[in-house]
Amino acid sequence: MALPLLDLADLRVLIAEDNPHMRQILRMMLSGFGVRTVYEAEDGAAALEIAQSRDPDLILLDWLMPILDGAELTRMLRQGQSPGCFVPIIAITSHTEKRRVLAARDSGVTEILCKPVSPRGLYLRIANCVLHPRDFVRTRAFIGPDRRRFQHPAFLGPERRGQGEDDGYVLDGGDDIPHSQGVDREPESTFH
Repeated sequence: MALPLLDLADLRVLIAEDNPHMRQILRMMLSGFGVRTVYEAEDGAAALEIAQSRDPDLILLDWLMPILDGAELTRMLRQGQSPGCFVPIIAITSHTEKRRVLAARDSGVTEILCKPVSPRGLYLRIANCVLHPRDFVRTRAFIGPDRRRFQHPAFLGPERRGQGEDDGYVLDGGDDIPHSQGVDREPESTFH
């Protein structure tokens, strides 16, 4: 599968990671993608301060950090003032148990990337954030990107989402169901 070619030169990225070696690896990957502006924070509190003062376009967030962990930082960012509360957040973690992935999703992250991080995996998540920005949902218990992103071809209930577009882009090589494979029928409603 060909990777989408994106011009990421103007993207401002915040790396929130307590491990300096991992920060360096992520910075080098971003540089390889053409990203020129990278901010770095070694804990969640510093990341929150940078996010509020520098207004990054994307945040790469280690899930376990001192002072504020990934879940706390994500919730604080999401509950803040717009437009900063809508920033895409990619959680990077070596803890891939289902309960932790669900906790990350439920805190409001946009994407989750498991360690070890590959340049392809990181690029695909960034591309997904750039090419497919998701609507945001704000309820009493959740603020973050709409968790529903794919249509199941066997779903026969009423359609409550907008129709996806077929651009040939599939995250991580085809295990996910792309929008284009949804059932052909007229949407009854497009509310989220």
